[in-house]
Amino acid sequence: MKAEAENRKCIVLGEVGEKDNLLRFTEVDGSVVPDFNKKLFGRGIYVSNSVSALTKAIDKKLFSKAAKKKLNEDKVLISVVENLLKKKGLETVNLAKKAGILITGFEKVKEVLIKNKAAFILEAKDAGDDGHKRVASLAKDLRVFSLYTTEELDKALDKVNTVHVAFKQSKMSETVYKDLDRYEKFLNS
Repeated sequence: MKAEAENRKCIVLGEVGEKDNLLRFTEVDGSVVPDFNKKLFGRGIYVSNSVSALTKAIDKKLFSKAAKKKLNEDKVLISVVENLLKKKGLETVNLAKKAGILITGFEKVKEVLIKNKAAFILEAKDAGDDGHKRVASLAKDLRVFSLYTTEELDKALDKVNTVHVAFKQSKMSETVYKDLDRYEKFLNS
């Protein structure tokens, strides 16, 4: 069990949770800024990892209330957070490529799935319906993320026409999974 110090309270929901499952913000020069790497000085202010929770925190001026002083709480913060989470996911996907645990291309992904060596799948959200159905049937109980376009995956991986990506089971794939899961939960909660 994690130490009590690892838990933080969401300023929106009032629920206590592991700080790794919450979004951390801090105050810098009167503005609310994301501090997901926990590198900025100051007291952390935590919000549940969702667009709706962040929207509510801004609308109700909950950051100012938590900081006990007036802060600039702008709705642009929502798109900043979304872009940071999106970028972090793509960066770890690229690191997985460098680590050699990433497989691209339908036939190669199919082979990894048949051999039960995949941890999870990342599929372009603009993938064709036929390819999606074939991968889904092969993936069985594996999680299939669909967060990025083919163009975004191509750019991140320096490849062309990246539609299906499998991640081999490894510690690195756990990191990628965590970042993709965090981004997806933010978008869908």
